[in-house]
Amino acid sequence: MLEFICPVCGEFLYRENKAYICRNRHSFDIAKQGYVNLLQSNQSKLKRHGDDKLMINARFDFLNKGYYEPLLDRLCRCCEKYLPYRADIIDAGCGDCYYSSGILGRCSDRLFNIFGADISRDAVIRASKRNAEIRLAIGSVFSLPFPDGGADAILNIFSPFAPDEYRRILKKGAYLFRVAPLENHLYALKEKIYDTPYRNTVAPFECEGFELEENIELKYIMHIQGEDDIEALFKMTPYYYKTSISDQQKLSGLQELDTEAEFSLLAYRRL
Repeated sequence: MLEFICPVCGEFLYRENKAYICRNRHSFDIAKQGYVNLLQSNQSKLKRHGDDKLMINARFDFLNKGYYEPLLDRLCRCCEKYLPYRADIIDAGCGDCYYSSGILGRCSDRLFNIFGADISRDAVIRASKRNAEIRLAIGSVFSLPFPDGGADAILNIFSPFAPDEYRRILKKGAYLFRVAPLENHLYALKEKIYDTPYRNTVAPFECEGFELEENIELKYIMHIQGEDDIEALFKMTPYYYKTSISDQQKLSGLQELDTEAEFSLLAYRRL
């Protein structure tokens, strides 16, 4: 069974009262919400790590409305298709754990063991409230607190892509499930905001050390009703943080929006 490792010495961590401790006695307190902070100070020079509370709360509210449920459905089907019973799964850049929590609920008969790691403390706190069964840590996707070759699967869903680290952690023959936006994803939303909207650049999907076994494209129109949901969608994207105040205000009062949801769900097998 997969366990956290110490970010200082790499030894396995075991739980002792309200802390995780390794055999070298490096100790990491477990927060009251149940997560552990395994992010070392030298892994990032930023004072604030990852997505902030505004983005996390907006994403939580929007995803709870079911707009991305078709993606969750296909991801669950991939897990059932490719993963063994009691698979150890890491949600890398887990956010509020909407997808990994959905997998636990919809694939409950498979008894998956799921870990979540995110560099954002706000995200991990929100994830702990969504599902107490997921073992959570604050940590970078580029230096995950897990042993070499220990995981059956990694989820990389709209989070930074760290293939070298994923290759280190996955067993041979294990799976990486990656979700990436396609060219027209949220284009109609951009048309409302920008004078000159742009389409997404889709990078090549080849990945060294992995074989791409399946590329599932999901394309549908989301009918978003209500100013609150439209605002939540905007605030959960990077667009909000790169947009002027005047452009942000263009969505004010908008009650309905039809916009594209376009993703690639990629199933890679580690060679």
